[in-house]
Amino acid sequence: MFLENTVNHKEQFGWIEVICGSMFSGKTEELIRRLKRAQFAKQRVEIFKPALDVRYDDEMVVSHDSNEIRSTPVPAAANIPILADNCDVVGIDEAQFFDDEIIKVCNDLANRGVRVIVAGLDMDFKGNPFGPMPALMATAEYVTKVHAVCTRTGNLAQYSFRKSKNDNLVMLGETDEYEPLSRAAYYKAMLNEKIKKLNVKDPEIITTKKSS
Repeated sequence: MFLENTVNHKEQFGWIEVICGSMFSGKTEELIRRLKRAQFAKQRVEIFKPALDVRYDDEMVVSHDSNEIRSTPVPAAANIPILADNCDVVGIDEAQFFDDEIIKVCNDLANRGVRVIVAGLDMDFKGNPFGPMPALMATAEYVTKVHAVCTRTGNLAQYSFRKSKNDNLVMLGETDEYEPLSRAAYYKAMLNEKIKKLNVKDPEIITTKKSS
């Protein structure tokens, strides 16, 4: 259960909230919702995103459904504490693209009494834990896992399947490059990719060639 208040108000420590899931699962949308509520409450809010994320806008954090909030692009996690001075709430989008320093940054901010809200992909396109996300989820007080809808089965999707042939770990993209898949659909899709790479030939054709 996610709670936005604490019982012991004398405790000065903050906390970390992680919003994770696959592509198109609503991670950024949920991040923006929480941050806008904090802004409405007149709290001092700063939002950060990796400088490499320029899919929708250079400065705005934008969800797939075009909901947006102003942010500060930073090249590295170490820039965040300097820019987040005197904040009540710090939001960080696409956390999987940051270096491992983001783990220390988030914990240091929380220890200073800041509410830290982090959103990011929990797995890469190969189905492996993505960058600093596992450590952030382990140290966070609250973890919310959101799901997309599988484009092939209609079931809940937790995998981000890359449709292009690019094998780079980091590749920004939208529906042309990625689709959310359920476990069963992802397993079948990855199996088909392996078969294509093996270039398996019809055994009957091979037998015919040998006999001739």
